[in-house]
Amino acid sequence: MTSYLAEGNAPGAWGLPEAAPSFPYVMAMLLIIGGVTVLLRWLPFAFADRMRGSEFIRMLGRTMPVGVMVALVVYTMVSRIDESAGVWWPAPVALLFTVGLHLWRRSPALSVLAGTAFYMVLINVVV
Repeated sequence: MTSYLAEGNAPGAWGLPEAAPSFPYVMAMLLIIGGVTVLLRWLPFAFADRMRGSEFIRMLGRTMPVGVMVALVVYTMVSRIDESAGVWWPAPVALLFTVGLHLWRRSPALSVLAGTAFYMVLINVVV
């Protein structure tokens, strides 16, 4: 006669497929994954006080927003031109609109919102 625990560890127990690992193995992996996730989310806050006056952090604060925006623009331009074989023009036109609006109004929020809206109109209504 087998115990309840032994039956619970059998393949197919706990609603798992026959080929799935045992329930204790799955639970152990979930606990490890959860622990690593919590650790990775906690680490930046653990070092925040030490890095607050750092010149490196100040430099990142100045350069990261521009770097991220450039990476997003390049990614969008390349992916939209490659994806649509016949319709390549909405992304460059929207980029020119956004740059022109920013040069005129000097408002990053307005430029991003209006440029995104203009791009959405181009690809969903015009094309």
